[in-house]
Amino acid sequence: MYRLFFALFFRRMDAEKAHHLAFRWIQLAVRIPVLRTFLAAALAPRYKELRTEALGRPMHGPFGLAAGFDKNAVAIDGMTMLGFDHVEIGTVTAQPQPGNPKKRLFRLVPDRALINRMGFNNDGSASVAARLAARNPVFPATVGVNIGKTKVVPEDEATADYVTSTERLARHADYLVVNVSSPNTPGLRNLQAVDHLRPLLTAVREAADRMVTDRRVPLLVKIAPDLADADVDAVADLAVELGLDGIIATNTTIAREGLGLTSDPALIAETGGLSGAPVKERSLEVLRRLYARVGDTITLIGVGGIENAEDAWQRILAGATLVQGYSAFIYQGPFWCRAVHKGLAARLRNSPYATLAEAVGAEHKKVTA
Repeated sequence: MYRLFFALFFRRMDAEKAHHLAFRWIQLAVRIPVLRTFLAAALAPRYKELRTEALGRPMHGPFGLAAGFDKNAVAIDGMTMLGFDHVEIGTVTAQPQPGNPKKRLFRLVPDRALINRMGFNNDGSASVAARLAARNPVFPATVGVNIGKTKVVPEDEATADYVTSTERLARHADYLVVNVSSPNTPGLRNLQAVDHLRPLLTAVREAADRMVTDRRVPLLVKIAPDLADADVDAVADLAVELGLDGIIATNTTIAREGLGLTSDPALIAETGGLSGAPVKERSLEVLRRLYARVGDTITLIGVGGIENAEDAWQRILAGATLVQGYSAFIYQGPFWCRAVHKGLAARLRNSPYATLAEAVGAEHKKVTA
């Protein structure tokens, strides 16, 4: 039903306008008690076998919403109502910014992909922090906060910019993510180099500990699929050295060649980060490489090209404790989480693993057994 609706309605609408319209519908639905109860029961059935412990938090399952969908923390309850086990908001910057000029979001429908050059459009960390502080949750949710660099801030002042956001947001975050991997902020990806990343992550860790003294806020870094293998290894080693809590693999890609894209060449040529099905293979490769490097010492979150339960299951076997999606939600609609959860539960029941935790990284353990 949704796919027909998408083909007849959303596909004909500007992608960003469709996004905002869907957002309004979700926000409206969650404000109506009877409707939200019905929708949560229909769209977010819970499976006991999928219960997950990650980043110090109990969760209903491993499947969450990736950053980029809810930039300003306005739809956490709505996305939880739809079945996401955790919601990562952002990317949030220290200063509010409008993002890049429109048109900046494009659907590659035949490739089940998106290209975006949004440019971290958000209300700024002060406003988002106030919104999170005032939040009265309808549904319990694990909330990650993804932070990035303000566009107008020079690269040599990036650390202070991230620290400002950390000071405002850490107390409201169940976990905090340093995003140095978006292709849409000039110079941002330069911060993935270890000599830049070490002082940045150290400063953010210190700021989080300074602002939140009654608990440890887990800190993760999100990396790009375009990193060379040696650089992936270097980030993995740095994460262990600094005692980070996790790595998110991966963000969008700037690659176009070799991905088998079949959409309109004019769309493919649009600048920005490509997400969705074409990123699947490389994101999985990066995840496997990370797990081979760090094992169970830190939490890995797999994201990029996850379309169904099989994709999520493969990320778990490859080493992901948590998995996230975004692009496929645009194409598959509100029953997507339900299908992923049902399929994951079935795969776990039919596997040799007694728990989901046992399945994490299992393909590596078979090789070394």
